Amino acid sequence: MEMPRNTFKAALKAGQAQIGLWVGLSDSYVAEALAGAGFDWLLIDGEHAPNDVRSILRQLQALAAYPVHPIVRPVIGDVHLIKQILEIGAQTLLVPVVETAEQAREMVAATRYPPHGIRGVGSALARSSRWNRIKDYVHKADEEMCLLVQVETCAGLENLDQIAAVPGVDGVFFGPADLSASMGYLGQTTHPEVHKAILDGIRRVREAGKAPGILCSDEALSREYLAAGALFVAVGVDSSVLVRAATQLAQTFKGVPDAADKARSSSGY
Repeated sequence: MEMPRNTFKAALKAGQAQIGLWVGLSDSYVAEALAGAGFDWLLIDGEHAPNDVRSILRQLQALAAYPVHPIVRPVIGDVHLIKQILEIGAQTLLVPVVETAEQAREMVAATRYPPHGIRGVGSALARSSRWNRIKDYVHKADEEMCLLVQVETCAGLENLDQIAAVPGVDGVFFGPADLSASMGYLGQTTHPEVHKAILDGIRRVREAGKAPGILCSDEALSREYLAAGALFVAVGVDSSVLVRAATQLAQTFKGVPDAADKARSSSGY
């Protein structure tokens, strides 16, 4: 059995923009339904959605038959939790709240086997190696690992150049919701200062030779970030897509929405 190739990582290295969708409904049936929608990647969210290792596993299994790349976001950058997520077969991680190069280096180490990292060796028990059916898994796994780190605080922005320079970090994701809050603009993800900071961050990450990414459900703004050099962009959230479509359908038959119903946040959350 051959090692699964990380097509998402290869696309980023080639400078090919990848369009994705946030998956937060925490259900394998939903994940599989979305797998055929045509996105390049789907983000299984373990930070703000009610996912655990077992529910993430079920979604990874559901997505495996489709030409879409799964990315997993753990609740936090915990070395032991990362080990479990890698063992169930994730090859790309998005780690939240990375504020220093030291944190970034620890996350790189957590995704690599010794001597290049500290990932525990137990592949005979793991879906990642197909229970040791993948020949030389422990010698090949590191090459297919893709680590994306989230910069979403003022501290992270201050240390962005050092974080992006860490070997093994493949991309830096800017979290508009938390970043705007950290900057003093809670709920204002499109505030001019936040917008400026994100565009500057995209530029700096590209200059470091890494891939910038973002979540933004505003089409015009998403296209602006792509034009500025963002290489992985989530353009929506499954729960928001469902709620919006259902609300619009109900309103079609029950009346015109009021101004509050029309308001939408471009953060995606």
